[in-house]
Amino acid sequence: MRNPLSKTIVEIKPSGIRKYFDIVSEMNDPDVISLGVGEPDFDTPWHIRDEGIYSLEKGRTFYTANAGLLELREEINRYLNRRFDLNYDPKNGILVTVGGSEAIDIALRAMVDPGDEVIIPQPSYVSYEPCAVLAGAKPVIIELKNENQFRLTAAELEAAVTDKTKVLILPFPNNPTGAVMERKDLEEIAKVIEKHDIFVLSDEIYAELCYTEKHVSIANIPGMWERTILINGFSKSYAMTGWRLGFACGPVQIIEQMYKIHQFCIMCAPTTSQYAAIDALKNGDADVQMMRDSYNQRRRYLLNAFREMGLECFEPFGAFYMFPCVKPFGMTSDEFATKLLHEEKLAVVPGNAFGDSGEGFLRISYAYSLEKLKIAMGRLGRFVERLPRSQGESV
Repeated sequence: MRNPLSKTIVEIKPSGIRKYFDIVSEMNDPDVISLGVGEPDFDTPWHIRDEGIYSLEKGRTFYTANAGLLELREEINRYLNRRFDLNYDPKNGILVTVGGSEAIDIALRAMVDPGDEVIIPQPSYVSYEPCAVLAGAKPVIIELKNENQFRLTAAELEAAVTDKTKVLILPFPNNPTGAVMERKDLEEIAKVIEKHDIFVLSDEIYAELCYTEKHVSIANIPGMWERTILINGFSKSYAMTGWRLGFACGPVQIIEQMYKIHQFCIMCAPTTSQYAAIDALKNGDADVQMMRDSYNQRRRYLLNAFREMGLECFEPFGAFYMFPCVKPFGMTSDEFATKLLHEEKLAVVPGNAFGDSGEGFLRISYAYSLEKLKIAMGRLGRFVERLPRSQGESV
């Protein structure tokens, strides 16, 4: 029998995040604390759940339009205008997807041909690189640097561009580092993008979780709207991970091709989730503010805890992750995380799960209660105190 498998998919490595979830699951130990999951610890706000329940009670269990309920697309546009001063055509410029992950996948499939290059700054979300490969593109990795607070610089982008570059993935606010890009950073990036006539896939799923200045989308920068596919969703901002709902916005020319892929592969996003999302956008601003304030409190607590135990970490201003450096301890990220799990029953994710430039760092999520974080930091502090440190280790 010949090999039934695709060489392309066989050569893609499984997610490095899952390895640690599997280990924790196999340990089956109730004393293990995991700070590894990138998922809000809040329940979906009741008024949003209630709208989903009401839609079921009313028998709204049919397919929606392929692009999503028009009322939802109109509400998405009003939301983007209200929060980020952006405008899209609800009928033809907005596509409702099964989470932001589907939007990333179909955007790349709609935009690249075999041999095109997709620039991916790392550390970043684990799906970008395999999605680029599955679309037939060649991923080109930019290794973001701790000394730049893991922001993408114009010089780094310029050095990565070739005549085959088609798309830049812009993953900010960033998972796993918590890094953000300010307007001045984006303006410099935009000059390189225009110079080389490339397009942007801007993953802004954490746009509502910024803790200093308000998030700025690259689509707001002059000349960038027509080059940008903006991806966002409801999972992080509204604590709706299991509802599986996202959206993509951009020029009609690109969205209509994404729509075609979505139409054939998905049909439409879940109907109940769409009705709930309308209520989230209309009435959920106070919920988002409450969750953001809580995350910010936890963020400040962790920063202080790291400083007290001598663990170096730049201050992240977005998402709900910290990215402390463990290089001074003379272990790889994997070794540190494995030893921490077995000795202190604390699970975190090694930074190299998000790209080679994450080696020497850990992703620690603070999407957990402050009480649980305090217990976890006690365990991490004991562990770090026992470890010898290398002298003069550069971070």
